[in-house]
Amino acid sequence: MPRTCSICGHGQRDAIDAALVGGEAYRHIASRYGTSTTALQRHKAEHLPAHLVKAHAAAEVAQADDLLHEVRMLQRRALAILDTAEAAGQLMPALAAIREARGCLELLAKLLGELSDAPQVNLTISPEWLAVRGVLLETLAAYPDARSAVAARLFTFDTRSGHAGN
Repeated sequence: MPRTCSICGHGQRDAIDAALVGGEAYRHIASRYGTSTTALQRHKAEHLPAHLVKAHAAAEVAQADDLLHEVRMLQRRALAILDTAEAAGQLMPALAAIREARGCLELLAKLLGELSDAPQVNLTISPEWLAVRGVLLETLAAYPDARSAVAARLFTFDTRSGHAGN
């Protein structure tokens, strides 16, 4: 006889489901509702209503859309202030409006994934890679054919795409 899910029969199942979908830690949910973490994991994997998960994802998309809308409104307002300041010959307020419009544009680009603050590292010139390459070639010295093949591939390494050349 299959085991009955203790979460499905729990008096506060809706709150538990919401906490699970919200990504709350199992141990916190278990502590608050007097359940075990394994029961929560099993319930989430096997019984959590799919529509609840979809609803949470839709809410996140809606929230992101609202954020984009707000930033776009701020950008429109900054550009309107810029137009007004330029028409009145007020250069300092116009420059401030340009800065704000630029900030809005930068934020929009980041939100849309078109601009990233993530650091970029060129591995082919990093000291760590040069050391690894040296150790690799040194280790392969006992196998001249393999060493030549590896050295040739390393030499043709395309630093722009991060893939070895053909």
